[in-house]
Amino acid sequence: MKSSTPSENRSFSLPRIGLFGIGLDAYWPQFAGLKDRLESYIQLVANRLARPDVELVNLGLVDHPQRAMEAGHEFRRADVDIIFLYVTTYALSATVLPVVRRAGVPVVLLNLSPGAALDYARFNASRDRTAMTGEWLAWCSACPMPEIANVFNRCGIAFHQITGTLENDPHVWTQIDQWLDAVKVTHTLEHNRLGLMGHYYGGMLDIYSDLTLHAGTFGGHIEMLEVDELAALRAAISDADIQQRVQHFYDVFDVQPDCPSHELARAARTSLALDRLVDRHGLGSMAYYHMGTGSAENEDAISSIILGNSLLTARGIPVAGEMEIANIQAMKIMDTLGVGGSFTEYYGVDFNDDILLMGHDGPGHIAIAQGKTKVRPLQVYHGKVGRGLSVEMSVKHGPVTLLSVVQTGGGKLKLIYAHVESVPGPILEIGNTNSRYKVPGGVRHFMEAWNAHGPAHHCAAGIGHVGAKIEKLGHLLGIETHQVV
Repeated sequence: MKSSTPSENRSFSLPRIGLFGIGLDAYWPQFAGLKDRLESYIQLVANRLARPDVELVNLGLVDHPQRAMEAGHEFRRADVDIIFLYVTTYALSATVLPVVRRAGVPVVLLNLSPGAALDYARFNASRDRTAMTGEWLAWCSACPMPEIANVFNRCGIAFHQITGTLENDPHVWTQIDQWLDAVKVTHTLEHNRLGLMGHYYGGMLDIYSDLTLHAGTFGGHIEMLEVDELAALRAAISDADIQQRVQHFYDVFDVQPDCPSHELARAARTSLALDRLVDRHGLGSMAYYHMGTGSAENEDAISSIILGNSLLTARGIPVAGEMEIANIQAMKIMDTLGVGGSFTEYYGVDFNDDILLMGHDGPGHIAIAQGKTKVRPLQVYHGKVGRGLSVEMSVKHGPVTLLSVVQTGGGKLKLIYAHVESVPGPILEIGNTNSRYKVPGGVRHFMEAWNAHGPAHHCAAGIGHVGAKIEKLGHLLGIETHQVV
């Protein structure tokens, strides 16, 4: 974690997390040590929020309305992405509303008791009623929660809650970590540069996307790219660099013996050109498709693109074919969550084993492959111009999350996801990504339930079950989120 003050210039590399606690200044002269004790609780939370992938802005204890107004301005100047409000004891809602309203970012209320329960016998044995009240106030974080919720609801401020104990409560810190992971995604998308190269695959009406809607929902910048630029970059690649990249292919992939050397060299040239294109435009993701007819240079670039795009996807710059803009957003979400995000779609069904077959031609997320990804030569790309090399892989066996970004008939975006299981078994060895999935409710039920949400035919596959983080992401983005079960 990097700590920072609100006056520092903003670095956009990491999300900023706001933290403050609340109390009532009238208590401090009445109850000795109470303020120090509550401030120590806030510091415990700050210490637990410390992660290397966030910056923390800790404003400490806010205990009267004037300080609340100042804190709101400080959070706004600090450009925080989310606020954690630790409700340490009873406090006036007037010490909360100005902070959250001015900051204008999502807020999570931490209703955390110092422990699982008071020691009633010891507490009641005290003869000092003032000390007893002070002890009670140190334990009454639940007291102002209804008041805060009432005010937020009446003011139209969305809020989220985590209830538990300050220490020794895995539920609390699991929830907090999920919020931090989700806000990392929103921050990444907000600053992402999405490259679009080429054009849609003609006739795939489901994948035509509203770019303004994507920019308005996820943020970021959409950069329009020309295939001609990629072709020009290819022409400038040296033979020595090509040889090094071919060797890299052999290091990373399981290159099959029947892969022609000239195809490996062609793919290496395009891979290096893609790296330069990404660097030139500062891209964090890319969607592409191009027929390339009428231009030998362009066709040569597009028909040798799969290995290079697979390498980019594996290092955090996901690439989606068929100009699938919604799905490249899903892939970027999954990759930012650290679980991959491989381009996939229904392939078929094995009703004997009750298995859904899913995969796709083109790039795969080789970092989440079961074993080493194979490279195979193809004489033809089905339904597309070209020939050359392709990748064949399965997603790692074990829990997998499928995610789809869906454009609805009402002109909005929503998220749908499902927890499935990648299982071993025979796959189609045709030079494409391909996995076998056990799905909730069986294949008949699952496909009908998934399709009922009206998704495009592509989705992103990531390892692990991360639905809780996707749900929180949906809350942060203010969009519908549905689990298919």
